[in-house]
Amino acid sequence: MSGFGLEFVESATGARLALRVMEAKAPAKAIVIIHHGLAEHGGRYERFARYLSGRGFHVSAHDHRGHGQTTAPDAPPRVYALKDGWSRLMGDARFVREHMQQRFPGLPVIVFGHSMGGVIAMNQAMDEHAHLAGVAVWNSNLALGSLAGLMRAVLWLEGFVRKQTEPSLWLNALTFEAWGKRVRKARTDCDWLTRIPEEVDAYIADPLCGWPASRLLWRDFVNGFERGEDGARLENMARDLPIHLAGGGADPATNNGKAVKILAGRLYNNRFTRVTMRHDPKARHETLNDIGYEQAMSDFADWAERIITEGRETP
Repeated sequence: MSGFGLEFVESATGARLALRVMEAKAPAKAIVIIHHGLAEHGGRYERFARYLSGRGFHVSAHDHRGHGQTTAPDAPPRVYALKDGWSRLMGDARFVREHMQQRFPGLPVIVFGHSMGGVIAMNQAMDEHAHLAGVAVWNSNLALGSLAGLMRAVLWLEGFVRKQTEPSLWLNALTFEAWGKRVRKARTDCDWLTRIPEEVDAYIADPLCGWPASRLLWRDFVNGFERGEDGARLENMARDLPIHLAGGGADPATNNGKAVKILAGRLYNNRFTRVTMRHDPKARHETLNDIGYEQAMSDFADWAERIITEGRETP
């Protein structure tokens, strides 16, 4: 496939962002900004972008700090930044939103995030809800609670034997490696991602995917989890913001989809009026690369078209 053009833009944070943009093939209805997951990159969303383009959406996906082809003076590989990493990551997200709005003025903006990208999307919704038409949080665990403190403790202990810019082998073992072991009769260690062997093989063969994150990146990511679960920040969000959740019943990264249901319940309890959830009981972690991805893409586009038509009460 081609057409998901790679360009480089200078973010206000100082990062040189690897940004891919696909313009709408049909009359443009809105802008969709994609946030990718941990240890992957924006280029993996080309099929999704191509589909959305055909449905009338301008689409962007940038490689986050420490990922893919994005570089920054303060961001070694596999590190968001040497200082204030989560804040700088979110600064890039805001920059891309503003960049896309300047490029395609007058169109509503929808933010989509997968896994780590879902945590970014939720944080962006908390910060910028007045500027968004909707937010989609797919395959993300925003129900860590006390587990965030445990992750911090593990990172602190590992600090006695590893530098902060070195891979966190302990958290990698507790996450990616542990999730791989939860798939029965697995062909590879990455089968937890999807039931489609060709997609698993493509992920394994991609040199920009599957690497163990640094201790520093994990520490900053925990900050993102905690901010995304913060009750006070949730309370300050506009209740009419459309929020679309998706999870898989066989996704170990979200406790088989239970974390997604917990987030949905929390949003309902906080009087959010436009929450929808997509649950596939057999799906694994990467909904957009798993069996039934065609329907998943269609469901997202249908939701996006609907919320654009309905509009929002707040500006």
